[in-house]
Amino acid sequence: MKVLVISASKHGATTEIADAITETLLASGIDADHRAPAEVGDLTEYDAVVIGSAIYTGRWLEPARRLIERQHAALEGLPVWLFSSGPVGDPLAPTEEPQDGVRLCRELKARQHVVFAGKLNASDLSWVERTITGMLKSPYGDFRNWDAIRAWAQEIATALMPGGETA
Repeated sequence: MKVLVISASKHGATTEIADAITETLLASGIDADHRAPAEVGDLTEYDAVVIGSAIYTGRWLEPARRLIERQHAALEGLPVWLFSSGPVGDPLAPTEEPQDGVRLCRELKARQHVVFAGKLNASDLSWVERTITGMLKSPYGDFRNWDAIRAWAQEIATALMPGGETA
């Protein structure tokens, strides 16, 4: 069983989530690779795919959306899981489901789409991004729940094991 984990990240937080997913799959006995969308070519060597993207203004990043357009036919023939990364704060905001996650889950007949909390550091942001987050009163900090991320990756590993249940 070989799984490709793909992540589109603007400032690295979503990449770190994808790394944790990849590490959990590997620890579960699943052969897993992690790549950025631009590094993805032929999918025939993979048995399943996990795709994630950071969310900005309710949308997935363009590299993730372009990857899915480019690989749509190949992805339709594989088990696919999707994740979005982005809400911050306590309580987390925004609370709305990312529009691309819902749409892509339906289009790809993905097994599941989950939303993970994100990380927002002022030092990572451009002047324009800091201005926007200031106007929105977005809180800075790391709100990611690593236990939930690893548990979800373990659910995927279990689903892919012989006799595993579908997630």
